[in-house]
Amino acid sequence: MHPAALMTSLRQWSDNAGPQMTRTGHTSRQILLGTCAALALGLASALQPARSADAAGDAQTIQRGQYLATAGDCVACHTAPNGKPFAGGLAMPTPFGEISTPNITADKETGIGNWSDDQFYRALHEGIDDQNKYLYPAFPFPWYTQVTREDALAIKAYLFSLPPEHAPRQPLKLAFPFDIREGLLAWRTLFFKPGTFAADPQHSDQINRGAYLVEGLGHCGECHNHRNIYGASDWSGRLEGGEVEGWYAPNITADGREGIGSWSEDQLASYLKTGVAPGKGIAVGPMRETIDDSLSHLSDQDLHAMAAYLKSVSGRTIHQAADRQAESAGMPAGAKVYLSYCASCHRPDGRGVTGTIPNLAGNGAVTAEGPENVIRVVLGGLEAAHGLAPMPAVGAGMSDVEIADAVNYVRTAWGNTAAANAGPGRVADLRGASRTLLAGNLPGGCPSIANPKLAQAIDQSGVIGQLKGVVLANMLEKIDAILPKVKATGAGDDDIVNALTAAYCPVALADATVPAGGRAALLGNFSMLAYGQIKKSTQQN
Repeated sequence: MHPAALMTSLRQWSDNAGPQMTRTGHTSRQILLGTCAALALGLASALQPARSADAAGDAQTIQRGQYLATAGDCVACHTAPNGKPFAGGLAMPTPFGEISTPNITADKETGIGNWSDDQFYRALHEGIDDQNKYLYPAFPFPWYTQVTREDALAIKAYLFSLPPEHAPRQPLKLAFPFDIREGLLAWRTLFFKPGTFAADPQHSDQINRGAYLVEGLGHCGECHNHRNIYGASDWSGRLEGGEVEGWYAPNITADGREGIGSWSEDQLASYLKTGVAPGKGIAVGPMRETIDDSLSHLSDQDLHAMAAYLKSVSGRTIHQAADRQAESAGMPAGAKVYLSYCASCHRPDGRGVTGTIPNLAGNGAVTAEGPENVIRVVLGGLEAAHGLAPMPAVGAGMSDVEIADAVNYVRTAWGNTAAANAGPGRVADLRGASRTLLAGNLPGGCPSIANPKLAQAIDQSGVIGQLKGVVLANMLEKIDAILPKVKATGAGDDDIVNALTAAYCPVALADATVPAGGRAALLGNFSMLAYGQIKKSTQQN
């Protein structure tokens, strides 16, 4: 089993709850685009030659298994508050009752210490436990069936290398009829398709690697597929998006309108690693947690493999053709532009993300008499303020017509009743006048840092030197190294984000490898990454 198989397999091990079991916090993380990738963490070795994983396990296999277990974040679900790691006991509410997660240490009485290699693998591959009982489909064996035996046994070797913990499992509290296991036979007959992953000779090694992560280990379809009335994944709606426990898992096919078709492979891989893709989206909430815990540790090679595979999946939409034709006939010109440049952060319904991304529906700044304020924000972006994420100057990469169309759309969509009075001529006039830090076009080059304490700390702690040579590939690492120095000043998060962006500005403008039109994207990326990492460190403290 690899990172993905590991995550839910160990997370919802053995006779876990009903068909759509969830757990507070961590379960919702499986809903978003990065989830599937998140569980894939340690897959650099996913398709390597087979190694034996006997009960004792050799050091190399154990080390590999530990890497995969960390990638899957197994300890989060299989550790009770103040409990022993992997000893289970975490109470998990579900729509069908409450369960306590099982002990997956090698204790022979209360854990999995008596499980053989065959039994461990069979649980993942066939959804059957050591007592020949069917496992509930909340345990995603319909995806884990594709995981190689070698990967599964590496995980087992690691778990068996840990100190066994005596921790009896608490009784399941499932409502009738979900407590009757025999009823699972019909479900399995209808919806379970066993089979180990086999590479497609028509695709490249990279795409096959990505397919292994996405379709097997990452079990992305657990959230991103449609579900039928029986709670089973609808394979005919593969990766087209679905709703899970109040969250919407977006379409991640290559559809250019509803999916990730407009994302480049680099943007998608960067998002999976950092939670930021300028002009496309910023990860918050469950996705941010997933990236922090797992995806940010995944190799660039694996992230690009996943991105390449997702880009290869034929674009699909949840709308019927007739619906789309009718919708297109009456769709405002800016709707497509909005979906391409704005919807990933502000959401298709314009509601944004509470406390992070502003709501555009009913927003007074959006519905003012004139469109100038909205145009200026699109052209120049917004620095971090009031705890909200900075907005990149996305207009730097848009035409005057595209900006005018998008502005008119947001001013008239979702119940907004402002006039659609933005025109490309007005945009052209304001483009030259919209000079900001995030656009990278200030007359003086870059602004000074307004906060005296931050300015002094940045000047005296070597931050400027650390920022030299920062590019997208090492940006996250550099920001993490710098943050402790500036946070020690006690300055607010907004001030820190903006000060670091101002300090990075000369570096971005001096980078001869970046075209003038790309400087805004580079500055926006840096600012959004700084925001995300600061929020992460604040939550941890």
